[in-house]
Amino acid sequence: MRVIDTHCDALYKLQAGKGKYTFQDAEELDVNFERLIEAKMLLQGFAIFLDEEVPVEHKWKKAVEQVNIFKQHVLHKGGMIQHVKKWCELENLPEDKIGAMLTLEGIEPIGRDLDKLTQLLDGGVLSVGLTWNNANLAADGIMEERGAGLTHFGKEIIQLLNKRKVFTDVSHMSVKAFWESLDEAKFVIASHSSAKAICSHPRNLDDDQIKAMIEHDAMIDVIFHPLFTTNSGVADMEDVIRHIDHICELGGLKNIGFGSDFDGIPDHVKGLEHVGKYQSFLQTLEKHYTKEEVEGFASRNFLNHLPK
Repeated sequence: MRVIDTHCDALYKLQAGKGKYTFQDAEELDVNFERLIEAKMLLQGFAIFLDEEVPVEHKWKKAVEQVNIFKQHVLHKGGMIQHVKKWCELENLPEDKIGAMLTLEGIEPIGRDLDKLTQLLDGGVLSVGLTWNNANLAADGIMEERGAGLTHFGKEIIQLLNKRKVFTDVSHMSVKAFWESLDEAKFVIASHSSAKAICSHPRNLDDDQIKAMIEHDAMIDVIFHPLFTTNSGVADMEDVIRHIDHICELGGLKNIGFGSDFDGIPDHVKGLEHVGKYQSFLQTLEKHYTKEEVEGFASRNFLNHLPK
């Protein structure tokens, strides 16, 4: 059973490692080439993400560096990993290839320059989260106490994403920015979020948000971070499944996918320590859901929600 995972931070970890890790098989990477093979991955999302400590004048350079790491280290695997730059390339991906897509987590690298965002979109970025946890020029993130919504610039960004048929990712947005994004965006995704009713962390979506995502026929990709999975911060696969159960109870059976956040999390769900554990997780899911439903979670739901 092939798998789609919309969010990992392997590029950030490779950049921070400064050449210490090889994407081929580094144990330090939750997502590496050998583990993608083990996972039977169909598509892996690779986020461009920068630490907030990076000086403003260096952010664009650091983002471009991550794109180059993606090209030089992730894609150079004898053609086995194929860069998906357009949704039609995913639909037509050969069975013996693994798709890799770029996403942007936080618009800080572009400053106020939409031309820079256009460069990233031209380079194949297919999903954009306007914020990480903090406030920026587009909107407030979920951990910003002010809790403001979209700025005019943020709305301009979403208009561009709509035009380019690129996802607007609401996973890290403030509550107000979330609701305003649903009004503005044609193509919405929560690339790595779970259910607040199961775990009360602010990064999760509450029931009203989940219902709204379902009404918008948007994907909710469950995250594998223990901190967002249980209130104790210690979790196993059954704990992740509780989030899936809850979203299904709200009517989201065909809106569920996976956004692990591998390489961006300090701790792991027991049994989901890296991307190579996906097939074991799917087998566990089949104890709770039909094979057809699990295939939906694994990849078909996402394929059915590609921007048209």
